[in-house]
Amino acid sequence: MLILLPPSETKRLGGIELPLDLKNLTYPSLASKRRVLVRALQSLAKHPDAMMSALKLGRTQSGEVERNRLLASSATMPAIDRYTGVVYDALDAASLSARERDWAGRNVLVHSALFGPVGALDLLPAYRLSCDSRLPEHPLKKHWADAVRGVLAGSDGLLLDLRSNGYVALGAAPVRPDSLYLRVVTETADGRTRTLNHFNKKAKGNFTRALIRHGQSFGTAGELLDWAPGAGFELRPGADGEVDLVVSIQVEATQG
Repeated sequence: MLILLPPSETKRLGGIELPLDLKNLTYPSLASKRRVLVRALQSLAKHPDAMMSALKLGRTQSGEVERNRLLASSATMPAIDRYTGVVYDALDAASLSARERDWAGRNVLVHSALFGPVGALDLLPAYRLSCDSRLPEHPLKKHWADAVRGVLAGSDGLLLDLRSNGYVALGAAPVRPDSLYLRVVTETADGRTRTLNHFNKKAKGNFTRALIRHGQSFGTAGELLDWAPGAGFELRPGADGEVDLVVSIQVEATQG
């Protein structure tokens, strides 16, 4: 089973004094693709104004330029700890047990715009590059789409895709019965289903945390749907190739 998460633009700083090692990241076949973007990002960092424009950074975010310049030699930490923001606050990796972290390392991927899909425990530096960044001479969709599609197609078992559309465009998941896109929805007062934007990240983080703590891989969509109610989630078949995670806006607003 693989759970495919989006990354976050914000990163936790610091880590251990082990520099980035592209060969040790999950999917080493992507090492050359990763190396090209790392070098391009470091080169662009020599021109701060150009980098800030390409990455759509504001003046208060100028520190991201220096982080990109030093990313090949700066400290690293596991991806699941490096990323911050709503998804990762809800996932709360710091509170997971060693056993749970080990399970996440084998079953959770984060789709980075810079590194492609990486394992939850892969060691990453702090960096800044998003799916909508415009890296000169290296359009991210063209750079990644075929390669990422290929490695994901080679996965076995259930694949649960929690990415945003921008990252799906950097490499689609395979189309098969055990490959599912998770959509966070709510039901309106008149019974209609509506896709959520504001609350979907927290719901995805909560759902991923529950799967990690459960610590068992599901082989089929049916097994996942059978498990969900007992874990406190309303999960149901959606459109073809999708499952809907149904949340209450009122409950989410109170918890948030």
